[in-house]
Formats: sequence, structure tokens, C-alpha cells
Amino acid sequence: MAKLEVQIDETAIKIEWEDGHVGIYPHRFLRLHCQCAHCVDEWTKQARLDPETVSDDIKAVDHMLVGNYAIQFLWSDTHYTGLYTYDFLKSHCCCETCGTEPLA
Repeated sequence: MAKLEVQIDETAIKIEWEDGHVGIYPHRFLRLHCQCAHCVDEWTKQARLDPETVSDDIKAVDHMLVGNYAIQFLWSDTHYTGLYTYDFLKSHCCCETCGTEPLA
């Protein structure tokens, strides 16, 4: 299993990856990118989640590592079914070095 250090603070989720890089993921950014069947149509891949329904102060309140490939978050709006794969998270890092823009 991958060794990850996941910290949830007021502004973002921070993940220290095995290579030492610390990825930064603003809460609302990740919540808006949930890929579960409730948030994205399984067949058309069109977003079902209306960004207007996600509060600006949404926060992850807990997390769980899923196998050796993903993290599942429990959000303050009680949503919990999305899995965020390590590949997705690594490619959507919002730290200054990676430069992903944390917009929806």
C-alpha cells in the first residue's frame, strides 16, 4: 500500500506523496470534481452536480484510503461516495509548483 500522509485543514487537503511532494487541494475544488455516479452521469460523462449547490465553505471532514489507488472523503454536506484516484489527485495538484488552477 502507498504511504501517504493526508492532512485536512481549514483551507485545503494536503497530501504528502511517497516522493515527498506535498499536493494541495482546495476543498471546494475537489468536491466539484467528484466523479461518482451521483455527480457525473455514468454513460454520457456529463456533470450532474450543479456547482451552485456546493457551498463555498464546503470542507472534507474525514477520509479513508481505498485499496492502493484512491482516497474517499466525507464532505461537510454529507456526500461520501466519490473516489479520488491517486492518478487524478497527482494530475490536479494546486500547489505553486504544479500550477493547476483551483477553479471548477
